[in-house]
Amino acid sequence: MSELRRAVAFAVVGVLALAAPELDPRQTVTAAVLAASPLLFVAGYALLLGEDGPFFELFARSEEFESGQLFGLGSFALAAAAIVAFAVGTPLSIVAAVTAIFTLTGGRVGAAIAIERGRGTFASMLGFLVAALAWGAVGAVAADFLAEGTAFGAFAPTQVGFLAAAAAVTAALLRDMFGGHDAPLILVSVALVVWLCADLDPTVPPVRFVVGVAATTLLGYVAYGLGTASIAGMLTGVLLALFAVVLGGYGWFALLVTFFGLGALASKFRYDDKAERGIAEANDGARGSGNVLANSAVALAAVVGYAATMGVDATLAPAFRLAFAGSVATALADTFSSEFGGLFDNPRLITTLGRVEPGTDGAVTWQGELFGLLGASLIAGLAALGFGLDAPTTGLVVLGGVVGMTTDSLLGATLEGGRVGNQTVNFLATFSGGVTAGVLFMLL
Repeated sequence: MSELRRAVAFAVVGVLALAAPELDPRQTVTAAVLAASPLLFVAGYALLLGEDGPFFELFARSEEFESGQLFGLGSFALAAAAIVAFAVGTPLSIVAAVTAIFTLTGGRVGAAIAIERGRGTFASMLGFLVAALAWGAVGAVAADFLAEGTAFGAFAPTQVGFLAAAAAVTAALLRDMFGGHDAPLILVSVALVVWLCADLDPTVPPVRFVVGVAATTLLGYVAYGLGTASIAGMLTGVLLALFAVVLGGYGWFALLVTFFGLGALASKFRYDDKAERGIAEANDGARGSGNVLANSAVALAAVVGYAATMGVDATLAPAFRLAFAGSVATALADTFSSEFGGLFDNPRLITTLGRVEPGTDGAVTWQGELFGLLGASLIAGLAALGFGLDAPTTGLVVLGGVVGMTTDSLLGATLEGGRVGNQTVNFLATFSGGVTAGVLFMLL
């Protein structure tokens, strides 16, 4: 049986999730059981009874013909049933659950179409994204209509688009990381992301949403095309940039894109020379998801915190804005310091100032420190323009970047190389830079 038919069959199973919005949420326990029942029936049949016949052949993966058990279908249906049962009670959760299920199953169809046409890995990922976005939006609108009795009752069109886009990119990223298997973990993870996005209840201006989706898509395509990011790294960057522009605004997006762009170019600069010194980024300078997340996780937390506080206590929002800028300033400062500074001779260990070999963890050069200061200043300047910061506040962003860059070097000299890896050091450095800028802003 072709993978396309199998993918379509999974999409049909996913439609069973639409039973949830039709139920009375006031009868929580009963409604939860009834909502999950169709999917539980499929799971039970797949795991206990589906040993042969047309149904088995339609859903079975190649390895399941030997085991005689539809574990893939059964585990998917169980995960979907659990999500749907948990979601019963509020339209917000129901829409999020259905969106996650539709996104994953629709994306499978798009990827299968690309594969059957003989396309490569990138085309398969692109097919997954497009189909996941479209089918996820259909699921969100359908669930919203069934729960509220009217189209776009709980969510505006741009909010639906944001939920579907976030779900699609998250699902594509996790599928790439897990090798294409639709593990229940992927479905649950996507549902959690959609729940978070829905709970933030972002007001998304249509123009900003369209510009954000278009710009992040272009960013991802260029990054992958230039070889500055792997597929997973590209998807991670797209997801983070999407959150920045939708939950924050154009200023947030500009800072993050500046780091991604200049950081990638810095990694490629005189790559062969850096390879000879043993300081070049692995994979020909293409950054993976771990690298992107390590440098941007604090920024993501800051923009989510900003969006959350805007609806509760807006006085805290500026601190999150400074934390975002400080963490991004750290990321670019550290990148400039290592990528440019590593090309100069006579590096010294930051803790002892003794000369060490190029590439030694915690080694710095005075030229690298200047380049790091330049990187932090670039981000601070953009933050001043995008956020309307005055001179002292802009200085806090620069300070945060320098503190974070120095923290990276200190951790590299004292902890990195054992149980603490480079990505952990990068995360802690951006955390220190973000906290420095945000806390000092609140205190001064």
